[in-house]
Amino acid sequence: MGNKLYVGNLPYSVRDDDLHQAFSAFGAVASAKVMMERDTGRSKGFGFVEMGSDSEAQAAIEGMHGQSLAGRALVVNEARPMAPRPPRSGGFGGGGGGGGGGGFRSPYGGNRRRDG
Repeated sequence: MGNKLYVGNLPYSVRDDDLHQAFSAFGAVASAKVMMERDTGRSKGFGFVEMGSDSEAQAAIEGMHGQSLAGRALVVNEARPMAPRPPRSGGFGGGGGGGGGGGFRSPYGGNRRRDG
């Protein structure tokens, strides 16, 4: 068991300090982070808490899972490593493309050159 916890179903009003305070009842909190949208600055509704030890993490899971925080029942479990994601399409790399040539497409078929 690790000491890093996933905390889901967070109310959008909860911030890092609120999370830290709620979990400190179960032991030393090394870090508490609510994940935020990059563009809007709004909470994504989940976060991570790192407890001081594995036993404190287990106590926090048992004590906080299903408990209400600002009116929402929390989901608390051991955090799993992030799965690797495939590269995004678009941007740099890959690709291919069509087109080519220096003329324009005639509605009557074939390529016609502009200089003729």
